Amino acid sequence: MTAALVAMSHSPLIGKNDPNPAALHRIYGALGQARDFVADFAPDLVVLYAPDHYNGFFYKTMPQFCLGVDAYSVGDFGSRPGPLLVDTLAAELLAQCVLDRGIDLAISARMPVDHGFIQPLEILFGGIDRMPVVPVFVNGVAAPFGPPHRIRALGQALGEAALELDKRVLFVGSGGLSNDPPVPTVTSATQRVAEALIEGHPTPEQRARLEHRVLVAAVNYGAGLPTTIPINPRWDNHVLDTFEQGALGDIDRWTTTWMGKEGGGSAHEVRTWIAAYASLAATGSYRMTTRFYEPVPEWIVGFSVTTALSSEY
Repeated sequence: MTAALVAMSHSPLIGKNDPNPAALHRIYGALGQARDFVADFAPDLVVLYAPDHYNGFFYKTMPQFCLGVDAYSVGDFGSRPGPLLVDTLAAELLAQCVLDRGIDLAISARMPVDHGFIQPLEILFGGIDRMPVVPVFVNGVAAPFGPPHRIRALGQALGEAALELDKRVLFVGSGGLSNDPPVPTVTSATQRVAEALIEGHPTPEQRARLEHRVLVAAVNYGAGLPTTIPINPRWDNHVLDTFEQGALGDIDRWTTTWMGKEGGGSAHEVRTWIAAYASLAATGSYRMTTRFYEPVPEWIVGFSVTTALSSEY
């Protein structure tokens, strides 16, 4: 087995509230570089770690992570709806191998996914049905959160399981870095909103209202009127240094409180990166081949794209 990795930020605001042309050119350049990296690697299978934003997973049942043996896009923020090209046989094998390694992995036979999953597939492959994928949901929004070392353990177990596949595997982490969009929490929401977070399945009208709220917050943030925790380049680059140096053991000392304080409420999306890098590290030593970072207030995110290869490649 040969392995590679792309870890990238996502934002539902891409194309809706963009930064200045120079910044956008740099960002698209980094994404294009990642796309070329993937084309050169030519994977047989993508293991995609991504969060949800109360579009598929709700408090009625909120796992910390879940592997889909089938999945479909809900089409939020204008992303393409419809089924993903899930490699069901690989998904079932990986799920069993992860469970055999003592990780309590939830399984979904029809996993709903949102833009956190769809953007990487569209950016890297040009569509949601172009590349066989095993989608893995990692909770990055809905407190309470498990400790970061459990996400690293998940990634390591899945990476070890992938060694049993005779495939070229690309691990993808989607989310982060520091970002604090106006995502509600069940403990602080009104009774009406809390009920929606528990029962889920928002109507098109409810989803449209939420998307408009995010867009308004982004416009205000980009105009210098932040009402959320600011983007934190210092913390973002500390996170990136950890991955570049291969110091994944340091993650076991990270806490959920520290992550939220430094990076904002949705900084927990970095857990997808932890899982992806742990998966790559489980296949052998690796080297980061590209690293891009830029704070993008218009998207309320510290935006980053990294690529990495197993050292044997």
